[in-house]
Amino acid sequence: MNMNIIKSGHFKSFGSSCIKGYHFKSMNLHHKSIRMMNEFNLQAVSPIDGRYSAQTKELKDYFSEYALMKYRTKIEIEWVKFLSKKGIVTLNGRSKELDGSHIKFLDTITENFNLNSAQRIKEIEKVTNHDVKAVEYFVKEKIEENESLHHLKEYVHFSCTSEDINNLSYALMMNDANRNIVCPNIRQVVDKIDSLSKENAHISMLSRTHGQVASPTTVGKEFANFGYRISQQLFSLDNVKFPGKLNGAVGNFNAHIFVYPEYDWPSLSREFIESLSLEFNPYTTQIEPHDRVANYHSYLSLINTILIGFSRDIWGYISLGYFKQKTKKEEVGSSTMPHKVNPIDFENAEGNLGLANSISHHLLTKLPISRFQRDLSDSTVMRNNGAAIAYSLISYKSLLKGLGKLEVNRSKLDEDLNAHWEVLAEPIQTLMRKYQIENPYEKLKDMTRGKEIDKKAIKDFINTLDIPSSEKERLLKLEPASYIGNAAEMCDIKKYL
Repeated sequence: MNMNIIKSGHFKSFGSSCIKGYHFKSMNLHHKSIRMMNEFNLQAVSPIDGRYSAQTKELKDYFSEYALMKYRTKIEIEWVKFLSKKGIVTLNGRSKELDGSHIKFLDTITENFNLNSAQRIKEIEKVTNHDVKAVEYFVKEKIEENESLHHLKEYVHFSCTSEDINNLSYALMMNDANRNIVCPNIRQVVDKIDSLSKENAHISMLSRTHGQVASPTTVGKEFANFGYRISQQLFSLDNVKFPGKLNGAVGNFNAHIFVYPEYDWPSLSREFIESLSLEFNPYTTQIEPHDRVANYHSYLSLINTILIGFSRDIWGYISLGYFKQKTKKEEVGSSTMPHKVNPIDFENAEGNLGLANSISHHLLTKLPISRFQRDLSDSTVMRNNGAAIAYSLISYKSLLKGLGKLEVNRSKLDEDLNAHWEVLAEPIQTLMRKYQIENPYEKLKDMTRGKEIDKKAIKDFINTLDIPSSEKERLLKLEPASYIGNAAEMCDIKKYL
């Protein structure tokens, strides 16, 4: 943790919250520790809910156990309302459609769902030992509070298997989290990369291929390369539409059709699912096969993989001195080397992106597989969608923090460019080809490979060439910093999206 320290001028022991020459701004470290414990749980097993809880707390409304209960409750309520609307709910043998006050009452069960509601469901689950059945009984309890709706009780969970409720709940959770959290955070990263690309469009830098100096580019173009790639995959991620099913125990509407054969249940199921802004899947077993969830994690993990490469490249450029990092006086880079300013934000991002991808990889390879019509191995795995997204979110925020600290080191960029005039061997030998000078590549190879080539050596060689004077003049004016092709023009990625 960062500790703000100020000059003291006298010595006190560390036990009294001081270090020789310094004392902490906080008047009471004990109280500060308590405040910190309120910010993240020091006994949390997962860093998602511990060290990084501040970065991931917004996901609690989508991927916590509480959130799953709330979404399940919503599906149970919406299904009852739908059955009533279609005339399937009866009272004394006659169709009984809900009036406005009844619908309002049912909606408040979802709208007023809170931690007390979730706790009640957990209490019921202790008896039922079944999490979805506990939600069903909770909804029935709530309906019993309205005497005019008692006839509705047994239509709660009507003809549903648990997975009818679960798959729709997870689909809504994923859809909402993707729209409200994941894509906006990735878009912030893309926007920052795009901004840095435009700001640095004309700042020349040496490229490195195979780790060796290569034809120059611009700082902005290197940002643009990553911004464009991420944007392409973000489009796919943003347009994932999660499917759902509500067709009973093995996917054939067995109970529905037996009890109400006069209804077109596949059409009703489609209508209900699409009313939730989900896509209807007509072919399932007991479970919706999760293929689209696997698609989602493939897109997410590809974005994360691109960002791992980005994090490593920025780390490398910082190591080369091409970027400096803005510092805060109170922050510490190394516990023993005071001069250090570590690229910790990019290292943190890389590590957490890897964790996210390892979870996403398991999700996308496991979830589409189920034994026969149903096994429960997917149930515990589906609960980890939020973990993959949480590690991703931690990474995106680390990247934004790190990118906000970057400063281009123009002097180092210029120094490296001026130290490597041999990179002009490429345009020289290419122009020689145009004028059919024999063995141009070989001549430049003999001149430059493994040798230190300066400006004078390049100019002297150019002056020996038998080419038109105008072309020779162009070559003599050429410098490593100006040999950048169309790099600067490519820094507005939105022109190509």
